[in-house]
Amino acid sequence: MKSNKFYIRTYGCQMNVADSELVAGILSDAGYQKVNTIDEADIIIFNSCTVRQHAEDRVLGRITAESKRKKQNPNMLIGLIGCVAQRKGKKLLEEIKSLDFVVGTDQYRQLPKIITSCMKRKEHLFADVQNNIENYENIYPVRNNGVNTFVTIMRGCNNFCSYCIVPYVRGRERSRNHKEILHEIENVGNEGFKDVTLLGQNVNSYNDSEYTFPELLKYASQISTIERLRFVTSHPKDISDKVIEVMAAEPKLCEHLHLPMQSGSDRILEKMNRNYTSEKYLSIIHKLQDAIPNIAITTDVMVGFPGETEEDFLQTYNLMKQIRFDYAFTFKYSHREGTAAASYAEQIPEKTRLSRLQKLIELQEQITFEKYQEQIGRTVQVYVEHTSKKSDKELSGRTRDNKIAVFPGDKKLIGTFVDIEIIDATGWTLKGKQINPT
Repeated sequence: MKSNKFYIRTYGCQMNVADSELVAGILSDAGYQKVNTIDEADIIIFNSCTVRQHAEDRVLGRITAESKRKKQNPNMLIGLIGCVAQRKGKKLLEEIKSLDFVVGTDQYRQLPKIITSCMKRKEHLFADVQNNIENYENIYPVRNNGVNTFVTIMRGCNNFCSYCIVPYVRGRERSRNHKEILHEIENVGNEGFKDVTLLGQNVNSYNDSEYTFPELLKYASQISTIERLRFVTSHPKDISDKVIEVMAAEPKLCEHLHLPMQSGSDRILEKMNRNYTSEKYLSIIHKLQDAIPNIAITTDVMVGFPGETEEDFLQTYNLMKQIRFDYAFTFKYSHREGTAAASYAEQIPEKTRLSRLQKLIELQEQITFEKYQEQIGRTVQVYVEHTSKKSDKELSGRTRDNKIAVFPGDKKLIGTFVDIEIIDATGWTLKGKQINPT
């Protein structure tokens, strides 16, 4: 009898992490057994990301590297799911001979049947038809071990930013029913997950025809089984005053917001089809800081978009300098076939993109260092997640404003909330000591 043990390797964003847990739920319900290491598995599934070429190359390279396992285990299956599977579909089965199945983002319910067919008939299968109503309702994810988790509230995207492949591989926006979301949040709290992040490509667009996003936030933050609530990702064009009002009013909503800026140049923002200006973005930042004075704001910034001049870049640089983000994920533009920007003239040379990127990295490193130094002497609440990577005598956890903090402590504190005093800050980590340890 063939083994039913599966292992999922996840690449990319938080949505992919949540989708891997969803797939684990689908396969577990069908009688398959999830294992924690690739060496234990006879079904290896790679959940892929295609936002940038580097991410796509990584997963395809790993699949090729793992093909040698099939020589040792003739019954082994290797499958690809996620955004690369959706984008390239059947072509992947021709390009990578070790692949047995390719399943797109809206066809995960078909996985048990596809895997069974591959096992029995020794055939290679693909399923990449988009389904713009699929929300995977009534499927409960098998969550990874830990103390915090994600709850997906919507899928897809309607924004069509000119550089972004997401709408093409994840389809149109659709919101899950608010009752199911609230029920899932209550359940994960009962399971011990006290820090919950609501997920969507653009959570601010959430609308199940009964609740809008501010209403969902309000009721979710009142669920007694959890202690903290976060959400990603937000599009600046959809951040409403009501969202900010709820964030300021509800104690369980954490003082952190990830708000992608992408560029400080209005000309480039228009070419990106972002539907806001730098002035509009800055006004949102000011509203957030006025309503929530201790809020931490992080962002995404892209350099080297087609046609970006040195002046455009300097506008981005100066806006970052003015806002002083707590952290910024900075990227160089990545050409994605099928997007509008892929056909734009004035593609920026790699050397220029790298130079501009390095300047942003150096700027943000200095700002982040200064922001973290400002934390010294403060008392913060840490949700303890695990032991420190450097020492099992230290614990690591997350503050309400989404910073990592380490401090000496006993493992029994994992999964609890601890007040610590910040005594140092190095790199992207706060160091503290427990207040009134027991």
